[in-house]
Amino acid sequence: MELGNQIKKYRDELAISQEKLAEKIYVSRQSISNWENGKNYPDINSLIRLSEIFRVSLDILIKGDVEKMKREISGKDRKDFEKVSNLYAIMFGLLVLTPMPLLYFLGKVGIIIWVVLAIVSIYVAFLVEKKKKEFDIQTYKEIIAFTEGKNLDEISKAREEGKRPYQKVLLAFLAAVVTVILSLGIMYLLTKVF
Repeated sequence: MELGNQIKKYRDELAISQEKLAEKIYVSRQSISNWENGKNYPDINSLIRLSEIFRVSLDILIKGDVEKMKREISGKDRKDFEKVSNLYAIMFGLLVLTPMPLLYFLGKVGIIIWVVLAIVSIYVAFLVEKKKKEFDIQTYKEIIAFTEGKNLDEISKAREEGKRPYQKVLLAFLAAVVTVILSLGIMYLLTKVF
């Protein structure tokens, strides 16, 4: 951690030992050692006391760590989004591919299994939409940029926001077509089975 180097640097500049600094901050010497070695991070009260003792702003004291934390959070968000998106793709694939085989081989039990699969798929789709709203990504280009850890410039972002209403209409139309095809296939199988 960058903060550990900062603490050591400012402590050396003031020519005080870890023990003396610990007394001024009301922590143990071991805590100071752990901070300097990057084993853990001081709480907010300790950070404020450190900035007062070193006579530097909190921003200067923790600057490098804030950028590192932003990158780590951003990476975690991308991984979470990718996991939920991949799960949604799998669920949607199963939802589209399994109704006819389930109905043909399992009859009414197959219908129940497919309905449960549909409910789970709807829940996963809700999670994906929640993540998309949280990160303000809607169009394909925005999603790709997000998963690559990039941001669109202001002009590209404005263009993509302009596309959103049209893409939502197109997605609704495609969902309706898929639903009609699945319904017709299920009705055909029901007439064959029963």
